[in-house]
Amino acid sequence: QVQLVESGGGLVQPGGSLSLTCVASGFTLDRFTVGWFRQAPGKERERVSCINFDDDRIYYADSVKGRFTASRDNANKIIYLQMNNLRPEDTAVYYCALDYLSSTLCVEPMDYWGKGTLVTVSS
Repeated sequence: QVQLVESGGGLVQPGGSLSLTCVASGFTLDRFTVGWFRQAPGKERERVSCINFDDDRIYYADSVKGRFTASRDNANKIIYLQMNNLRPEDTAVYYCALDYLSSTLCVEPMDYWGKGTLVTVSS
């Protein structure tokens, strides 16, 4: 059974940092393109970052370039999102998602989703 569990969310002041983790189980991670999405209240879901499974190309949304860093550990089935210099507009529920044997840099639809972790950036 495929399962994705995110953690690391919380409340942080503007300018602060958080590190999100997504632990995968039930499959081999190296055949999946892995991504982070977020959804703020009243807004559509947004693709934040993505790492292709085959060529390791990485996508970042313009709004997070230079502040967020995505990475993956296939052996341990963990996906990371390091978020620095956080802003109030980064407040959202963050989801990890997987796309099997896809090189589209997380253009939806994705195959599997976690339940999300809430990030709140506020003073």
